[in-house]
Amino acid sequence: MRIRILATITVAAGTLGALAAAPAQATEYSSALKIRGIQYDAPGRDSNNCRTGNTDEEYLTIKNYSSGTTVNLKGYVVKDKTGNRFTFTANHNLEPGDYVKLRGGNGTDSDRSNVVYRDNCNFMWNNDKDTIYFYKPSGAGADSHAYTKTQNDRDGNGYIGYHN
Repeated sequence: MRIRILATITVAAGTLGALAAAPAQATEYSSALKIRGIQYDAPGRDSNNCRTGNTDEEYLTIKNYSSGTTVNLKGYVVKDKTGNRFTFTANHNLEPGDYVKLRGGNGTDSDRSNVVYRDNCNFMWNNDKDTIYFYKPSGAGADSHAYTKTQNDRDGNGYIGYHN
């Protein structure tokens, strides 16, 4: 009985320590799926022209950090601070350690290539600052990150990584 209580206290203390070490702009949720990174500023000059634009170079990477659970993305929702949203409407099963890139623009979704397209040629993420919200099908939060170009993108390449 004492060992179980001690283990619980140790786990709780470790959890508090991990939460204290988390960046201030991140909200930690209990979720297997988390935002791994965002290419918020597509390389080149921004153009949301469906045929010749570069919205497909803007993407959000979602990874399954579980060690043993496959998770279906169907019903998960991605939003930005102003309410732009994308809902995964098809089945996309992420095995443990697997990821998917949610890209702007039009294209063919592929589990083999780990890509889903928003089928929208407008940019979703702001180039200076924004907030990414990721929700479970139940509406509960799965992950959330706020970013600013000046604070979070130290090398200026338009990409920010999380949970690495």
